[in-house]
Amino acid sequence: MRTCLPSPDNGTTWVDRVARHIHDPVTRLRFLKAVVPCPEDELRKPHRIKRFCVLALAAIAVMLLVLMTLSRLRASVPVQSASAPVPRVIDKPSPSVSRAADVWLVEKLGESDTYSNGLRIDNRYLVATHARSYLAFPMDGSSPVERSEPAGIVFHTTESQQAPFEARENRALKRIGESTLEFVRRRQAYNFVIDRFGRVYRIVAEDQVANHSGYSVWADENWSYLNLNQSFLAISFEAVSPGAQLEAEVSPAQVRSAAMLIEMLRHQYHIAASNCVTHAQVSVNPSNMRMGYHADWASGFPFESMGLPNNYGAALPSLWAYGFDYDADFARKAGERMRGGLADAEGMLLRKAAAAGLRPPAYKSRLRQRYRELLARARHNGVGSE
Repeated sequence: MRTCLPSPDNGTTWVDRVARHIHDPVTRLRFLKAVVPCPEDELRKPHRIKRFCVLALAAIAVMLLVLMTLSRLRASVPVQSASAPVPRVIDKPSPSVSRAADVWLVEKLGESDTYSNGLRIDNRYLVATHARSYLAFPMDGSSPVERSEPAGIVFHTTESQQAPFEARENRALKRIGESTLEFVRRRQAYNFVIDRFGRVYRIVAEDQVANHSGYSVWADENWSYLNLNQSFLAISFEAVSPGAQLEAEVSPAQVRSAAMLIEMLRHQYHIAASNCVTHAQVSVNPSNMRMGYHADWASGFPFESMGLPNNYGAALPSLWAYGFDYDADFARKAGERMRGGLADAEGMLLRKAAAAGLRPPAYKSRLRQRYRELLARARHNGVGSE
């Protein structure tokens, strides 16, 4: 192996002095090799420096990319106060489902409407009721605001007679479906019905009120709504909804049609995904202050298949905002999917009671009094129970 020794004019006088004091020749040679660069090494320095600069720049770029990603993630997470009366949603919608797609009316032919997303609505069973008008109550306790545009959607089931969804039952399926539509029309019960074959029927126009939710409660981040006939639209599936079901007992055609209908309504009326909920989530009974008086879609509603977040994870406003209770029968019907929302609502109530310096029963009594006051005000404005 060739060794490069220091030359007299390369500024290494101190190296010579140190080397002279190393008596062992092998050790002295190792010292000189360690401190004195070879000419070849000098020639390779620019390449090493260039390679070091490239690596350093790459490392800086990676660090900047990581910091930018973390910043975007932090910005996408809402900051909420522990005492703020905001319902928590377990499954947050992605941007593709948090904003409704652009949908418009393509043509109106005879008794049907066709929309740009493929939705077709049959208007043969359309019936007139009265114009939509309601009070929206701000969550900060300020004065209510009168509105006429729907704020949300409530999903129902007709709980009507069912026949096996099979080709050999086609005649029975058609007969039962027609009878159900006639019954709904007489009761002015929903804005829309989706039959077993996925056909969408408009029963009550969107600017008018259907009798679908009776005593009911919901709230979003900013507003509270009572007796949702006036403030929410109603979509009912020709189906039954047994308690604690895991899978929706609706046909694939109903799911496809419902997704298109929801997409159209959300775009047309600027409805938030968090305000698309089931009847069981909103129904209350003021006489015994229990929620879940009606339990259709207490479990099993296919939110995700409709392009919506799983709102079963929402903390139910009837519990944390107005002090309602629920019984064991409702908990059984709700099953696993809504259990988290019930637990979250109870936790929020306890935290709010502690922040107010009250024991939970006293705080709950205050909430119930608030509910009665708002209900009286809503009734005075013309919002009835049914």
